[in-house]
Amino acid sequence: MLTSRLLSIPVALRLATFLTLAGLTFSASGAVLSEVAAEAVPDESANQAIVNKFLDASKTQQEKLRGAQMEVRIAAELPRLAKKGEMKALRSISKLGKITYEGLGFSGDNTIKSQVISRFISEDMQHGEFAITLVNYKFKHKASIETGGHRIEVFQLTPRRKAEGLFRGELWLDAATGMPMREAGRLVKPSSIFLKKIEFVSNYEIQDGVAIPKHFESTVDTRLVGRAELSIDFSNFSRLEATEDDAEAFPANGERSPLRRFSPCQ
Repeated sequence: MLTSRLLSIPVALRLATFLTLAGLTFSASGAVLSEVAAEAVPDESANQAIVNKFLDASKTQQEKLRGAQMEVRIAAELPRLAKKGEMKALRSISKLGKITYEGLGFSGDNTIKSQVISRFISEDMQHGEFAITLVNYKFKHKASIETGGHRIEVFQLTPRRKAEGLFRGELWLDAATGMPMREAGRLVKPSSIFLKKIEFVSNYEIQDGVAIPKHFESTVDTRLVGRAELSIDFSNFSRLEATEDDAEAFPANGERSPLRRFSPCQ
């Protein structure tokens, strides 16, 4: 799902897709859930109430992120080829959900720019990813934890079918707002025979009651160029005025979920 997802950033299913960030099962720097002190698991009715709160919060999040702008720092690397690069850009979302990027500078190998970062940006600008909904996933409560002054409810997500864009993993929800704090997992169906394994972790922070992308990391094991790594930092979130582009932008279809997939090379 390379989806959000957001930053949502995207999906690249043409040769190498990325995704992962700090946290749970697939985190490189976050704590493994089993090592986090968990409290008693709420009953099923309480669990369903939390899920319903998340589903409502997701609609609010989608609406609030429209007309927004943020700075992004995208770093990518192909270790086997000893190539790396970094791009800074402004990522904007129009009132109708159209995503655009304005490059602010790039440093590093041009292969990374054209075959990894540019492909990721292209995928992020496309719509049609699978949202985290009851239609697409089964939710199973795993634990309740306290971190940073917030109560977090952790759910295991299991896709209801094996389809491109869906992932198996975990979802951390802020108990007070229902907003996502972290998503982590592995895509259940690579989009290409050239892809072996795609994992991702995406972290959010809450601003004015809305979950804003904070950091995203992804790794993709490919058959041609080996391991591909992607890391994205988001900062300076702000609101934008409506532009002429909004009139030409296609409306969101409700299935957009930021930051899930992307493909590095073709």
